[in-house]
Amino acid sequence: MLETGIGSGNGAVYLHVGGCYMAGKRVKPVARDVAARAIAEGVEACSHCRPDTELGMLD
Repeated sequence: MLETGIGSGNGAVYLHVGGCYMAGKRVKPVARDVAARAIAEGVEACSHCRPDTELGMLD
């Protein structure tokens, strides 16, 4: 899931695994390839659910 920032036009600020308890209210589900691209482009992975580990993309 991608979590976006506050306000219109703000991009993704965090990436979460589905069901993460730290995900905020501004999240939307995304496909695996979109999530992998987001991490590659610098979107921060949640330190609690570790979507980068789930995707096999360790730092």
